[in-house]
Amino acid sequence: MKNIFLIFFLFLMVIHSVNGQENEDNTMKPVQFSLNEAGDHYVRVTGLAQIWLRNTSMNPGSTIFGTPEDNYTEISIRRLRFQVYGQLTDKVFFYTQFGMNNFNYHSAKFAGAFFHDALVEYRIAGEKLSLGGGLTAWGGTLRYSTPSIGSIMTLDAPLFLQATNGVNDQFLRKLSVYAKGQLGRLDYRMVLSQPMEVIGLQDDSEPSGPNFTFSGEAPSKQFHGYFRYMFMDKESNLTPYQAGTYLGEKSVFNIGAGFIHQPEATWAEDGSGATIFEDMTIIGLDVFVDKPVGDTGALTAYAGYTHANYGDGYIRYLGVNNAATGGGLPSERGSFGNAFPMHGSGSTFYAQAGFLFGEDLLTRNGKLQPFASLQLSDYDRIDGNMAMYELGFNFLVHGTHNGKISFMYQSRPVFTEQDNNLVFDARKGMAVLQVQAGF
Repeated sequence: MKNIFLIFFLFLMVIHSVNGQENEDNTMKPVQFSLNEAGDHYVRVTGLAQIWLRNTSMNPGSTIFGTPEDNYTEISIRRLRFQVYGQLTDKVFFYTQFGMNNFNYHSAKFAGAFFHDALVEYRIAGEKLSLGGGLTAWGGTLRYSTPSIGSIMTLDAPLFLQATNGVNDQFLRKLSVYAKGQLGRLDYRMVLSQPMEVIGLQDDSEPSGPNFTFSGEAPSKQFHGYFRYMFMDKESNLTPYQAGTYLGEKSVFNIGAGFIHQPEATWAEDGSGATIFEDMTIIGLDVFVDKPVGDTGALTAYAGYTHANYGDGYIRYLGVNNAATGGGLPSERGSFGNAFPMHGSGSTFYAQAGFLFGEDLLTRNGKLQPFASLQLSDYDRIDGNMAMYELGFNFLVHGTHNGKISFMYQSRPVFTEQDNNLVFDARKGMAVLQVQAGF
């Protein structure tokens, strides 16, 4: 607990330091190169860095390089990204993103940066229809299946919506072809993707029990899409990434629905030891509200519901930017450190809300945004529910996402195993101080 208070104290010290270094003009223009006199043909460059200082109360049995650890504090680069994209002609658009995720003290050195996205898109009928393809995040199931990392409110988007992130894709990106557009206030995306090799499986792998896991055989194609109706201000669909909060710059009210489906995506053993297969199917509904309140405030709220079928008994632990290197439950891969059963067959309700207030708070144009989020999942292998919640706040140094200092506390459940089920045992916490800068 004392380490959590230390991280919070450092948050206050950083705020004090920023307050003493204010300039008169903190406006920022985009880095853009015009390709014609009108400026509608262009190439734009952006960059973003998110640095974490974190204290984690480790799951039981967690180890670091073989040494048992109950609690650990470390610094890491959560995300470092550079985008280069542009409208080259009236019809042709391209988008690339390069960078790295989760670079911490046990990451592979002298490596790690890679292309997240590389796509080419052709406009067929104005805003109504564009076709594209490449390595891309275009897809479903819901809004935050493809979050805009620079504007997410809670440090991390609800990653359970990225159904195959780190399984058979590249940090949610897939080799895909897609159609997208806006028909009046209806925004849509339809995608056909090629799943990649399942991480951690060998060519001769076979299922090893009654709980379904992703199949190592030649994968079927994935079909997915997302549809949203925009009742108020329209949102951009230039890229696949969905804003987390507009900070009062728009009045948005959307209702959406989406799906993802892959035939025979997972496998298991039946009672006789034969291999059986199951389709992966996920469907969902969500609602998003972002609107100004008064002269300087803003409300942001999101809620979503999904029903997922990966096959009976499917559970996947995920620990974001995990500080531990081993241990955890013997039968659950990756259940050490800060991991919890984020994915599974069953239903999930997720909600987040935040309120932006202040004007010239501590710094010129400085604003504060407290937030809270909840993931409540009813997975078939868990006795009861899986509940994870987060509380925190963002301090927007100049009132924008370009400079943001955030503090968040996350509470997650810890489970033990009983007769192939996971049974709640205790709760563990994680405190994160994040500094974000972008252009």
